[in-house]
Amino acid sequence: MGCRPAHAQGNWPEYRRVTLSKSDKHSGENLGPQTRAALAGRRREWTGRVVNPPIWRGSTHLYDTEGERQECLKHNEDGRFHYGRRGGPTQWALAEALTEMEPGAHGTMLYPSGTAALAGALMSALEPGDALLVQDNVYEPTRAIASNLLKRWGVEARYFDPDDVESYSAAFDDRVKAVMLEVPGSLTMEVCDVPRLAAIAREQGATVLVDNTWATGLGFAALEHGCDITITSLTKHASGHSDVLMGAASAGKAHYARLRHTAQLLGQHVSPDDAALVSRGLRTMPLRLTRTAQTGLQVAQWLRDRPEVAHVLHPMLEGSPGHEYWARDFTGGCGLFSFVFAGHTDAQRSAFVDALQLFGIGYSWGGFESLALPFDPPRIRSASAWPRQGWREEDRLGVRLAIGLEDAEDLIADLDRAFAAIKHT
Repeated sequence: MGCRPAHAQGNWPEYRRVTLSKSDKHSGENLGPQTRAALAGRRREWTGRVVNPPIWRGSTHLYDTEGERQECLKHNEDGRFHYGRRGGPTQWALAEALTEMEPGAHGTMLYPSGTAALAGALMSALEPGDALLVQDNVYEPTRAIASNLLKRWGVEARYFDPDDVESYSAAFDDRVKAVMLEVPGSLTMEVCDVPRLAAIAREQGATVLVDNTWATGLGFAALEHGCDITITSLTKHASGHSDVLMGAASAGKAHYARLRHTAQLLGQHVSPDDAALVSRGLRTMPLRLTRTAQTGLQVAQWLRDRPEVAHVLHPMLEGSPGHEYWARDFTGGCGLFSFVFAGHTDAQRSAFVDALQLFGIGYSWGGFESLALPFDPPRIRSASAWPRQGWREEDRLGVRLAIGLEDAEDLIADLDRAFAAIKHT
């Protein structure tokens, strides 16, 4: 099972099989992605005799004896009752399922949003006086965390162009303790050479964090490609229904311990009701990723032939920035991509978006509905050029499309109507 549509050309990678390590009944079995999604985190002690982990609501956990309470204090781990902030079976089951689906992970921490996961993970890797290298095309809230929250905490953020490896290497000094990557880059969708950038960072003793929300651990095994902490917004694909906010950070044993300690110091917690919603969405995530990736490629290929479009930015599309790294390192993707108008005005772009009927105008993505969002990178860039080198200066106005579960033919017809509408603007 993978993201290759029938009309795609070339040898496109597919999701690989991975061995479950913690789910008791199926530990050690080599399973495909949809089987993993169906089974992960469903230990008998979490679920009892029902299919899904029940919703355990509770702030106070009771002990049978004082000795039991004293013994619990010695063990800070999922699966042991302590207090509501450390979760219960509903949250533990979700965290374990995410760990099972992230190759190389020892554990996963849950956060009340993707942004909270980014902040918590960064704070676990940094201390006052440190410096952080940040990929210039990261998610805007990541940039805000680095330039505001971490700055007030005494951490210096240094932004770098992920395509300029020489300048990136030169940016390291004794103060640089972490590097923040994102694949693909937010809005403009470039894929960087993660293994190379991660190897350079680790040679310098820096922790490598990556926002892996676009492909998830199913489509990009970030820890196996040199990263130390992989972060995902569960609001997107894992939830899949645009009705819950949540984030996660997964890591190997050493970094997971720091993630857990920092999250607990900050009082980070997710409700069992929200955890149950994400667990439910997780079961169909591989199917939805495959469908949206297939539809997204079909729409992207149609857009590439439109005279109104100068560039289509889709990691899975040959010719897009960093496609060669996607083809080498990834085993999947999703339906999120962007395109750039060919010399149109901002008024024309707004008219195009307003004319769309099947695409909503809104933030986020990964749900069942398609969305459109205009973007202008210069506002949130400082180390890389936009338009990209070699592009015409007038080709700068972008629109990000988040493809949902609608039929490709209907989405294409909607886009066609919107292009017709701007001729009168």
